[in-house]
Amino acid sequence: MAEIELNVLIRQCLNRRIDNIDEIKEEIYASQKLRSNLNTKINWQFTPVDARLKLKKLYLTLEV
Repeated sequence: MAEIELNVLIRQCLNRRIDNIDEIKEEIYASQKLRSNLNTKINWQFTPVDARLKLKKLYLTLEV
């Protein structure tokens, strides 16, 4: 989910050079506020179980 949010931020407001950290913070805050007001949802294409099966090699396994 974090990767999705970062990708949205990059497309909406971080796709250009910004020289001032305060301006970056303002851009991020505005983007987050807009997305929150829109109640934007993530359209998951598969269930968590399906994801674990497809991405099994990326998940850690604990041997008990």
